[in-house]
Amino acid sequence: MFWQSVFGVASLVSQVYAQSDRSYNGSDLDAPMLAGPPRGGAGAMLRFGCSQAVIERLDPLVNPNLNPSAHMHQIVGGNAFNASMPLEDIAQLATCTTCHFTQDLSNYWTANLYFKARNGTYKRVPQMANQFNDGDEGGITIYYTSLGPNATTAFKPGFRMLTGDAMRRTSENLGKNMQQCYRCFSEPNFGGSMYSPCFDPKCWDGKSLDSPDHREHVAHPVGGPPSFSVVSGTCPASHPVKIPQVMLEVNWDTRGFNDESEWPEDGSQPFFLSTGDDTGYGQHGDYVFGWQDNSLQLAMDNQCYLRNCSFLPSQMPPDKNKCSVPVTVPENIDGCEFCLFGFSCTKVTNWS
Repeated sequence: MFWQSVFGVASLVSQVYAQSDRSYNGSDLDAPMLAGPPRGGAGAMLRFGCSQAVIERLDPLVNPNLNPSAHMHQIVGGNAFNASMPLEDIAQLATCTTCHFTQDLSNYWTANLYFKARNGTYKRVPQMANQFNDGDEGGITIYYTSLGPNATTAFKPGFRMLTGDAMRRTSENLGKNMQQCYRCFSEPNFGGSMYSPCFDPKCWDGKSLDSPDHREHVAHPVGGPPSFSVVSGTCPASHPVKIPQVMLEVNWDTRGFNDESEWPEDGSQPFFLSTGDDTGYGQHGDYVFGWQDNSLQLAMDNQCYLRNCSFLPSQMPPDKNKCSVPVTVPENIDGCEFCLFGFSCTKVTNWS
């Protein structure tokens, strides 16, 4: 089984799958997607993979300059990621990216997932490449959508935002389109679950690159977000500028944890986010914009679809997998002991 977490950058999704290992063989990665149902509407929808850049306890949005930060994250995107990311154009600071489009030097990061064994030890659940992202090293699948030409305004250099709340442990009855979603894939080739995406805010106040809680400068349309990938809706007067809708998908490979003799004796589910959350409500996603020049605006205005966009140079998995971020928090990230504020990985846990 595989587990997927899906969430927009202001909402999110996690997935789990049962499928064969997927590695890049030089084939056209877009062919399977384009062989599906015909495209509907005149809007733009980018869908592309970003391989893992680093896993460590850094969070330049919530805990700037704190090294290490409170809990572990998986980070993807440009190699300018650091404990502190200034309110400037990070596209000018990065020299490579783990994302499919080479002009996307943004950073995206989410909490990791851990398995708690019966003996009380923890082991990290590895991320895996999403469907149609064969050859990626773990990572995140990114979506950007827009209703049509000139319908949205691309983010500005220095822009950043946060979705979700790492401390949330119960439902806030926000509705399925405004919170994180999870689904399990119990059959080969990502089968056994219907798609149920969630969304991020797509209205901006038009002036703030950030806000104290990293959320107040963005908002959902009046009445909440419509169904994916319909990106219509009226923005509130406080946030009048419509921005592209962003959604993230994270996939975890849980097949290595199917031995029920390792599961808790009380029958409770054994998976914890790196915040110590076993409810799933505390999943969250961070975003720092880093597209070069006006490349994202061009993609949104010219109906770019999936990975098909003549305006955007791209790279294949063997190339993007070469990009990485240096590790600055030297600790064991795979076998950890749980502590009050997250995973303290200074003590190696023995796993067979």
